[in-house]
Amino acid sequence: MKLHGKDKGMYSETEIRAHQETRDRMVEQQILARGIRDQAVIAAMRTVPRHLFLSANIQQEAYLDHPAAIACNQTISQPYIVAIMTEMIMLTRSSRVLEIGTGSGYQTAILAEIAGNVISIERHAPLADSARERLQALGYDNVTVVIGDGTLGYPDAAPYDAILITAGAPEIPAGLQQQLALNGRLVAPVGLRDVQQLVTIVREEDDTFTRHPGISCRFVPLIGEHGWRE
Repeated sequence: MKLHGKDKGMYSETEIRAHQETRDRMVEQQILARGIRDQAVIAAMRTVPRHLFLSANIQQEAYLDHPAAIACNQTISQPYIVAIMTEMIMLTRSSRVLEIGTGSGYQTAILAEIAGNVISIERHAPLADSARERLQALGYDNVTVVIGDGTLGYPDAAPYDAILITAGAPEIPAGLQQQLALNGRLVAPVGLRDVQQLVTIVREEDDTFTRHPGISCRFVPLIGEHGWRE
């Protein structure tokens, strides 16, 4: 477990461990009951204090079965969606991950609990700054938060074993696929602006890309040069 906020000063051990019974119930009823089986994902969902990624006035919503609003007209995804997307990219402790859309940093923390290194890109500077502070305060020293256009990826640190896009794209930017390592996996919600389907792209050993459709979902739009326009 990477979480050790008590050493960082921003959160007390009591704050971090609050709502553990509620968090465990969330995992049992929303995650395990829907078929998530990756033990690392399950452990991360039990560990990360989701309530600390929401503003104080809506922390009571943290473990409910729906997304919640955060700043800059963005959202923190439904717990099950966080879990299934994380399971789909098949992380290991050595994985290098690129996340597109940091938001509050909750999904970032789930990735950081499992993977070796996470780079997360957020286009809204206030969200990036607050997420960076929160993740540092919780002890995630394997995360780098970057302000920028996520549709361009982060080629300086490529290739990545996994890329996770946490906003709805009209199509997966070709440049992001090229930042995958061989055998790397990219998961993204792809489709219309108001409804999408989770899609997995795998870069095969022969340097071709295979595409696998998944469940329907609904995300805020992926804004950027190779995404939707504002």
